[in-house]
Amino acid sequence: MLIKRTGLVVFMLFLLACSKEQEGRIPDVPVNFHAPLTDPRLSRLNSSGGVVTIDGYGVAGLIIYRKPDGYSAFDRCSSVNPEKKCAVTPDDPSLTATDPCSGAKFSLYDGAPVKAPAVRSLKQYQVNVNNFQLSVTN
Repeated sequence: MLIKRTGLVVFMLFLLACSKEQEGRIPDVPVNFHAPLTDPRLSRLNSSGGVVTIDGYGVAGLIIYRKPDGYSAFDRCSSVNPEKKCAVTPDDPSLTATDPCSGAKFSLYDGAPVKAPAVRSLKQYQVNVNNFQLSVTN
């Protein structure tokens, strides 16, 4: 009987640890965005430093940034209280994005937090360009 109780306690602690690990994380959702680079929605990506937001993908939309050496793409859902699904907005100049709910800022180069209360990066997605077609996937 003692072994059963001990096993039950260990199992419950394991479940609690797993739920705590997921707490504060941006949920995983399928992302499969494709558009030609000539798409008017992507016109601001014609030069380095350009940034666009795309609704309808990810948890709170996508934010795509043109770096000197390629592109980066992130979920717009802030990593600060992600359950609120607060969408970050690009700043001007577009080196960072701000969470309007908490005031946190994130680098558009790599999604890293640059201003508290953010401590986790934005959720990053893969970006590929092939035959003048931009794809953002996970």
